[in-house]
Amino acid sequence: MAKYTKSMQNLIDEISKMPGIGPKSAERLAFYILKQPKKEIVDLTNAIIKLKHTTVLCKMCNNLSEELVCEICQDIKRDKGIICVVEGHNDIIALEKSGSYRGVYHCLLGSLSPLEGIGPDELKINQLAERIKETKAKEIIIATDPDTEGEATALYLTRVLKPLNVKITRIAYGIPVGTNLEYSDQATLAKAIEGRRII
Repeated sequence: MAKYTKSMQNLIDEISKMPGIGPKSAERLAFYILKQPKKEIVDLTNAIIKLKHTTVLCKMCNNLSEELVCEICQDIKRDKGIICVVEGHNDIIALEKSGSYRGVYHCLLGSLSPLEGIGPDELKINQLAERIKETKAKEIIIATDPDTEGEATALYLTRVLKPLNVKITRIAYGIPVGTNLEYSDQATLAKAIEGRRII
């Protein structure tokens, strides 16, 4: 049986570690990379290295940034009194594409998942509570995914934040149950933000 060279097999193995990439897709990508001019691959490699070296988490909201405070938190046109709580960075991108939200964000960096060992201490929930106290935010929009983990996270957040006397809303269910925010279309996300409800 024909075998790949060690370097080719190593590349396929590394690509296979990426989410949503199976062995066949990894092989196709490896052959694609092999066929590209050396400059293209150097540019790709440099882009990956630069991403790793320059990307940090915003100290305010945990969004991806190249500075201590991200562009959204720095934007003076944003309503700092409204904080939309999301699970991941992809959710911020998805909501921004909808063009319907002008507040700021707080990224939890995950959702509650006891089976995976992710409890409240692994998420940025305490940081959110402190931020609400410091900024005297007037509304918290909980925009966690409408799946089991997202709903559990929303319920936990509600319990933790209720004593802070802040208005708590949940995005409406224009988003199909069991799907992730990042895969929702812009119109659906816009309606979900508009139709949020008090918890």
